[in-house]
Amino acid sequence: MQNIDNIYINGEFVTPHGEERFELFNPATEEVIGTVRLADEVDAERAITAAKAAFAGWSRTTKDERIAVLKRMHKAVAAREDALLEAIVTEYGAPQSRGRWMAQYPADVIAQAIETLEEFEFVEQAGSAQVVMTPVGVAGLITPWNSDAGFICNKLATAMAAGCTAVIKPSEMSAMQTQIVTEALHEANIPAGVFNIITGRGEVVGDVINRHPDIAKISFTGSTAVGKHIVESSAASLKRVTLELGGKSPTVILDDADIEKAVPLALAAGFMNSGQACIAGTRILVPRSRQAEFEPAFAHAVGQVQSGDPRDDKTEIGPMVSRKQWQRVQDYIRLGVEEGAKLLVGGEGRPAGMAQGWGVKPTVFVGHNQMRIAREEIFGPVLVMIPYEDDADALAIANDTNYGLNAMVLGGNTERAVRIAQQIESGRVMVNTLAHEPKAPFGGVKQSGLGREMGKWGMQAYLEAKTLVVG
Repeated sequence: MQNIDNIYINGEFVTPHGEERFELFNPATEEVIGTVRLADEVDAERAITAAKAAFAGWSRTTKDERIAVLKRMHKAVAAREDALLEAIVTEYGAPQSRGRWMAQYPADVIAQAIETLEEFEFVEQAGSAQVVMTPVGVAGLITPWNSDAGFICNKLATAMAAGCTAVIKPSEMSAMQTQIVTEALHEANIPAGVFNIITGRGEVVGDVINRHPDIAKISFTGSTAVGKHIVESSAASLKRVTLELGGKSPTVILDDADIEKAVPLALAAGFMNSGQACIAGTRILVPRSRQAEFEPAFAHAVGQVQSGDPRDDKTEIGPMVSRKQWQRVQDYIRLGVEEGAKLLVGGEGRPAGMAQGWGVKPTVFVGHNQMRIAREEIFGPVLVMIPYEDDADALAIANDTNYGLNAMVLGGNTERAVRIAQQIESGRVMVNTLAHEPKAPFGGVKQSGLGREMGKWGMQAYLEAKTLVVG
């Protein structure tokens, strides 16, 4: 049992004013593995006060001074890769292979922020005026449970690189990862108050951040419903807001696609992070003329995917993060059957050989785009294959969604695939690849979010343009 009894405010580990304890579970065994004492409104106020006081000094630091601090952060976080891996597998249930990537990612995004800062120009000429990019102020950073350490480091490193100070509210379900990251950041000797980490509930700590007049900007990753609440509650002070929200991403397989290449890529997109990914390609669009080929190919491939114990090296899909999330996925699988979708593979219940834990059978339905399982974000390894008639029909189906975060096009002719990709309404579209480019902007359109993260676009989100005209 690990009992976490502190938060981090103004350069120190302190005991929260809040007294509520939240239980931490191992998703693979359903056992309680620890508790975390949650921050409350008083703690949030203290953290914001500390960040505001630190802003005056940090915002005036030079680029070289910020780079030096970020490099210390990178070194300290990278040194804790193995500890992060253990926490990720234990409290989140990520399979070992995915967990290793997730444990390396926090240091990687700090390195990317350093590179962005090194290349960033804070002053440019616009005619007779000088435009100076200035830090917006104190940033409220609210992170989810599906990649806790990575989101903390990505948002914080970018905010600090821009000259902002921060108050971070991580998910209470990821407290072990948060503790490891916090200890690393403390070791990096970051000036007091520049970052503050307060683990607490969204409706408590999060709402203080949303409404507080001393928070100038919010960066949130999570559900669309919560994102809408943040926009509404932060409107009184006109906070700058970056939201990375839900998705129902299409994978469009064109009629000239190589089936042996397309099926593994489509499943990798759909089942990434055990299906608990906002960018997951959960709608697979296949040409009706080749549906009879693709159905058995997907059924066979999914049948080879192992779901269950995250510590088994053969496992590709780990358990859902919580009983609530497991039940949500089971309810959607039942709904798919009730809606009349054809169950191609998978179904309700735990995977074979898994007597306990929140494991889910990797599931693929065949249905149409008006079904709820094709329109609502499930956040689990449940995919819907949707047949289409021609390219125009494929585009109509792909774009017939409230979301627009990610998409993928798979085809034999790259030029044609790119033409299709350019017509998909999405913040990012990948063509015949799942490769991630960290220098490019990432974010959604429609109800998948506002603004962008990553690269210079992510840095600009923490800056305001000030125009100087000198006579």
